Amino acid sequence: MTENAATTELSIRDDMIRLGQLLKLASLAEDGVEAKALIDNGLVQVNGEIEERRGRQLHPGDTVSVNGETVRLTKS
Repeated sequence: MTENAATTELSIRDDMIRLGQLLKLASLAEDGVEAKALIDNGLVQVNGEIEERRGRQLHPGDTVSVNGETVRLTKS
């Protein structure tokens, strides 16, 4: 399996973070409005599949991809 060179690890304090929050925390979206637009337009993938729910719960080990940038969640 080839690791995507653009994958960044992002550490979260809790066991879960919602997709909209993660997009802002990881600077993949400037604010909630942009996060919603990215999700509504099918531009956000969670674990390789398009995700349409801004409230999707993400856990350590999950990956989120937007516009060629990928973030992998880790537990701090």
